Amino acid sequence: MRTIDAQLAKELIAAQYPQWAKLPVYPVEKSGHDNRTFHLGDALTVRLPSGEGYANQIHKEWRWMPHLAPQLPLPIPVPVALGRPDCGYPWHWTVCPWLGETASEEGIVDYSRFARDLASFLQALRGIDCTDGPLAGAHNFYRGGDLAVYDEEARNAIADTHRPLGIGADTLTALWERALATKWSLPPVWVHGDVAIGNLLVKDGRLSAVIDFGTSGTGDPACDLVMAWTLFDGESRDAFVKAVDLPADVWERAMGWALWKALITYKAEIDRAPLKAAEAARVVARIAADERFAR
Repeated sequence: MRTIDAQLAKELIAAQYPQWAKLPVYPVEKSGHDNRTFHLGDALTVRLPSGEGYANQIHKEWRWMPHLAPQLPLPIPVPVALGRPDCGYPWHWTVCPWLGETASEEGIVDYSRFARDLASFLQALRGIDCTDGPLAGAHNFYRGGDLAVYDEEARNAIADTHRPLGIGADTLTALWERALATKWSLPPVWVHGDVAIGNLLVKDGRLSAVIDFGTSGTGDPACDLVMAWTLFDGESRDAFVKAVDLPADVWERAMGWALWKALITYKAEIDRAPLKAAEAARVVARIAADERFAR
């Protein structure tokens, strides 16, 4: 397969959407892992899945983003064109509106207000009819599904990382098992599946849009609450928890999703990306110190 770069995106546009062929194509400042994203002029982007495991997400977004967008309080990227395999590229791809730059911690003016705005968005998402919506599964890495699918991976990560993390294996195992002890027993709801700082846009210090619904699906909303530990703390975490308004058992599983991701990230990045590993370690420490949910 060809390298996914601006030249490929430009060729695909020229071949399939000649009305946009004269627009400049260049990389966005912060492109994601699952997809490579390129500016198409000032108002559009070209979004190309980076691997076969992400390719089917394009069809899901094409089908469901127009259904979700009118019912949400903030903009989401509704595709305006669906491209087909061509020019040595083997998967479908999309053209979407450009909604702005992703958030940074420095760009958030008021963390508690940001937490409430995010909670309101997630509440609205949960409230949308999900009849025939995609149930959690391999297509979205089981986001919204049973956390136990990652049990072996999490336990292996605990065994490999508890010493450098400085947190006892028994403590981490107890946290993990507490997360596994409850299940979502209500009808499925919509989940974004990857609520992370890189998928949130900020304008004038406030949350302005939510992007990248590739891991969206329907199921247990716990996976969408990890920002309680990955971004928020103290007053902002309290504001997020209150505004989300979900039962305590959901937060137990949310803690599990955050713990699993932080542990495997720390394990994967400790030697090759020390800054990412350090941030993952901070998340684990926040979880272990959170008396409300983690003990």
